[in-house]
Amino acid sequence: MATDRFAVLTDAAIDVLAEHGMRGLTHRAVDARAELALGTTSAYFRTRKALIEAVVRRLAELDRADLETDRLPAEAGAPAVDLGDPGAVAAGIAAVLDRWLSAGRTRTLARFLCLLEATHHPELRTILAYGDVFRLQATAMLASAGVENPEQAGSHLVACIDGLLFDRLAGAGSRTAPQPGTAASRDDLATAVETLLRAFTATGSR
Repeated sequence: MATDRFAVLTDAAIDVLAEHGMRGLTHRAVDARAELALGTTSAYFRTRKALIEAVVRRLAELDRADLETDRLPAEAGAPAVDLGDPGAVAAGIAAVLDRWLSAGRTRTLARFLCLLEATHHPELRTILAYGDVFRLQATAMLASAGVENPEQAGSHLVACIDGLLFDRLAGAGSRTAPQPGTAASRDDLATAVETLLRAFTATGSR
């Protein structure tokens, strides 16, 4: 499959997901959004499951690009972030979160929809496990800071940051927080993330 056609179709599918939800994701809808001939999407992705899996792969690819832009580890096995300066680490994470809430909002909506879909279709969980990279990195970061049981703490930290992202996207926080895509938003997110980092290191250090 040509890489450009994969990107065109999966980006169109992400737009359809964000606008119409999981029920609205059909081959025909993706064809229309991509402005391609009817049947193009089904020629590349024969089943709906294959289409969803392709969307997840594209989401992971775009997420890794964002992390690399902000010089955060994007692959399992990459060197752990040095937690010596929690404020700097928090600022980097906040920059990614703010991008996912502003320019990448459509993608973030699609990601959460795919995660929810996996609760009904367990066979999708393997491909949706790309979030495990973030947990591995959080574990390594907290281990380097001397936190006891860093695997558990890393998982909890990522869950808290995911919760912050979801709250800003769809919860009460979206009504009271600064407008995404602004310096105020990045500063507010950095404050929240730094609070989390300091709490995890303060309560779990050896």
